[in-house]
Amino acid sequence: MVAHGRLLAGEVGELAGVSGNTIGQWARWGYIRSSQSEGEPRVYSVEDVAEAAIVADLLARGVRHADIRRTVQRLRGGRYGAWPLSEARLAVTSDEARPRIVLRENGTAWALGRRGWQQLVVLPELDEVRLRFRHEVS
Repeated sequence: MVAHGRLLAGEVGELAGVSGNTIGQWARWGYIRSSQSEGEPRVYSVEDVAEAAIVADLLARGVRHADIRRTVQRLRGGRYGAWPLSEARLAVTSDEARPRIVLRENGTAWALGRRGWQQLVVLPELDEVRLRFRHEVS
């Protein structure tokens, strides 16, 4: 896939609703990519911005950092490609003390646990994960 645009961390952070420093940390930790440049300064694409916005949303919902990292690792490189969070159909459980990421494919739901993806027999209440850019009202 072709990446579009050339944005610096501060610009990505403005769109995702976090600081530029946070964007750099997320790239180093593997939550998102800097697909236009791995060197310094890191340069991001519009697709990378979408991933960052989803990471910010997941964290705001209470999903643990480790669960986000594990989700990206398990989805990247497979059929979901370089930008797995925006390509996969994801949801978050909303009826548990600690929200979990759920992957929905072909009418089946899979929750990410310590042993990988496990099929859910009983479907809990889910909140769909959708791409949302942050907009400030002036």
